[in-house]
Amino acid sequence: MGKVEEFEELRPLLFSIAYRMLGSVSEAEDAVQESWLRYDASPTRPDSPRAFLSTTVTRISLDVLRSARVRREAYVGTWLPEPLLDDPYQDPARAAELADSVSMAALLLLERLSPLERSVFVLRDVFGFGFDEIGATVGRAEPACRQLLVRARRHMSEGRPRYAADRREREELAGRFFEALSQGDLDGLQRLLSADVELVGDGGGKAPQLARAVVGAEKVARLLATAHPLMAETGVRCEPCEVNGEPGALFRDRDGLVLRVMALEVLDGRVRTVRTVINPEKLGHLGPVADAWALDREIRRVRRNR
Repeated sequence: MGKVEEFEELRPLLFSIAYRMLGSVSEAEDAVQESWLRYDASPTRPDSPRAFLSTTVTRISLDVLRSARVRREAYVGTWLPEPLLDDPYQDPARAAELADSVSMAALLLLERLSPLERSVFVLRDVFGFGFDEIGATVGRAEPACRQLLVRARRHMSEGRPRYAADRREREELAGRFFEALSQGDLDGLQRLLSADVELVGDGGGKAPQLARAVVGAEKVARLLATAHPLMAETGVRCEPCEVNGEPGALFRDRDGLVLRVMALEVLDGRVRTVRTVINPEKLGHLGPVADAWALDREIRRVRRNR
């Protein structure tokens, strides 16, 4: 097998590692491409292409992650990961575990970790790398890597809900949620939301966004039940789909351009968090992006003329 074939076989794994570390589709793709360039330029053939490439993409991602921390501190509004509609790393035996590790909730928990903790956690707990491989990758002795993993697991477990909803429950609830959303059914929406539900949006200062998170079932339901019928009048359509392994939806304008992505976090039979990504820079990998500002102006005109 040639270098190109070896790399293409490993590309899904490399992307999945980089995305979980960076929370960015575009940055993960860049890291994977850079790992190929280094692999192709290597004068010798590594004994293990998997070890060489996973080490390379992890180190590149570590460098990006360290610089990204500065950018994210200056980010306008709430920062959310770039939505991922399809994780290319297919492992049916571990599908549920892999989906959980790529959820927006999990990626936001990973943001709390140091870059090294994040690397060790992703390589060990998500992809099952040995401590010898991890130590060589991050440049730390095995005992140090074990300590990093202990700290990372503690931080992750502290932020995770004790009982997660199963896939069927999430899908059934999401179906009712998006049905109520399409009808502007205030009472129907409120019944599906947890009392302390949170609605957060990421516009990055480049699209209309919430000034702050909206908290509470009544407030969130009222906002959604008011806004989405207005959006529908302008031709916006909702396409339910899986977002980062969770139920969600892709919204398009009347011309089919991508407007926003919504992901639902479900707990105890209710929607606990509604996350919406509308920053156009985080949607380009899904297709041509709509002008959210123009649509916002149109929605305001519709509201005034009612």
